[in-house]
Amino acid sequence: MDDNKENEWERDLVNRLTFAAVNEQRRARRWNIFFRTLMLVWLFSLIAILYPATKEPFKKVTGSHTALVEVAGVIAANTEANADSVITALRKAFENDQSKAVIVRINSPGGSPVQAGYINDEMIRLRDKYPDKPLYAVITDICASGGYYIAAAADKIYADKASIVGSIGVLMDGFGFVETLDKLGIERRLLTAGKHKGFLDPFSPQKEEEVKHIKTVLDSIHQQFIDAVKNGRGDKLVDNENLYSGYVWTGEKSVEMGLVDELGSSSYIARELVGEEKIVDYTLRPNYLDRFAERLGAAMGNVLATTLGLQQGPVLK
Repeated sequence: MDDNKENEWERDLVNRLTFAAVNEQRRARRWNIFFRTLMLVWLFSLIAILYPATKEPFKKVTGSHTALVEVAGVIAANTEANADSVITALRKAFENDQSKAVIVRINSPGGSPVQAGYINDEMIRLRDKYPDKPLYAVITDICASGGYYIAAAADKIYADKASIVGSIGVLMDGFGFVETLDKLGIERRLLTAGKHKGFLDPFSPQKEEEVKHIKTVLDSIHQQFIDAVKNGRGDKLVDNENLYSGYVWTGEKSVEMGLVDELGSSSYIARELVGEEKIVDYTLRPNYLDRFAERLGAAMGNVLATTLGLQQGPVLK
């Protein structure tokens, strides 16, 4: 009898411990589900907040104002400062009868000469089409290389005294690993169709004739840049042998050199020059939801291509 009671007590204890463990697991799952749901709600709320911000703000513009278009970051086809986005914003800013002037606010280290050239050309076209609507360039932290290529197309350029301005030059950089391969005992196998198709290959020795050729290409692009600056700045530029050397200067020194007209900010221009203190931002903002989907799809595509070996073989670039 005593053995039966002892066995019942043990079974009861085991059952209680088992039920307690199960209940604890259920509670843990409930909290886990709760926090995951909360995180999803937060994520979708954030997307809902950001998504409307990607719409074109100029559709809601009413009343007289000063238009603003931002050029921020590296200027390239796959960045926010791409020519299509900047040009679209500029056109909308000029087309709106309520905008009394347009400010291009630049904070860029440069980038693609092609993208910068597109924007420069369009700014000149819009200035000719709307001669009564001033176009100002305002430099914030930095306006170098392609950034200044864009700024040169404005009626006037303004900067802060500590802004970094200039870098009127072109570069093409890379690395050489020839000796590294020799030391590691690695043989480079490069197959091409075309005598110079593999020129400037980092794993092959440089050839003088190929280096000479690419320098002529860079010199040609550099001259295009110089011509754009001269066309935009005219006789404002001082005669200085370093002007087109690739050097940069402060905004204060740039005024002396003719690269910048005066020191001033966007708010200063809107208030003192335009007479319309209200500034409306026409900049096209990225659609974060679409960008996330594009990057996710691109990442998955790269993984698949790598797995299947589709990235190997001849490439045109």
